[in-house]
Amino acid sequence: MFVKTFPVGAFQCNCTILGDEQTGEAMVIDPGDEGPRIISELQKKSFKVKYIIHTHAHLDHIGATRHLKEQTGGTIGLHKDDLFLYENIAMQGELLGMRVDPKVSPVDHYLQHGDCLDWGDDLTTEVLHTPGHTPGSLTFLMKNAMANKNLLFAGDTLFMGSIGRTDLWGGDYDLILESIKTKLLPLSEDTVVICGHGPNTTIGQEKKSNPFLK
Repeated sequence: MFVKTFPVGAFQCNCTILGDEQTGEAMVIDPGDEGPRIISELQKKSFKVKYIIHTHAHLDHIGATRHLKEQTGGTIGLHKDDLFLYENIAMQGELLGMRVDPKVSPVDHYLQHGDCLDWGDDLTTEVLHTPGHTPGSLTFLMKNAMANKNLLFAGDTLFMGSIGRTDLWGGDYDLILESIKTKLLPLSEDTVVICGHGPNTTIGQEKKSNPFLK
């Protein structure tokens, strides 16, 4: 499996391309900005996008979604509880002092906790509902993805040494801690966590050193 994570846009959201080099199928997680750059990365490997999925619908994680949809036709996936954010992308921009095109592509599939997205030759991405940063925040889990280690795409729920903000639209501090402790920390300690911003970490490292989880 091909994995490439790179920061995009002014907020440096980590966008990830996952690709099956045997079938050419791919998914894009959190296309926050720089749509042409994401398309260029896909074209380098001749990938065909099956899914365009989002850990949540803050502006910096959905900014290039419409561009990717128009260019690739991939299925847009999002939790329904974040639809109010997705449909109000321009409002989010105004509150941040940015002018943003209000047009969005319709969501094709509302993701729910326990969903499994099958793609590629024999690849499965499991959906975990981890509310707190936003009501519809999701985390994506791929079991035994790299050297028999789990790969976890945590969005802005869990960071190296920190957790996501809860002072924005729909944030809930108690709920984000509950999500992390009940759904993420039980995973194997060598699970590699790709965060929504900044460097990767592991579940084991956060158990030991994250001050919010003591």
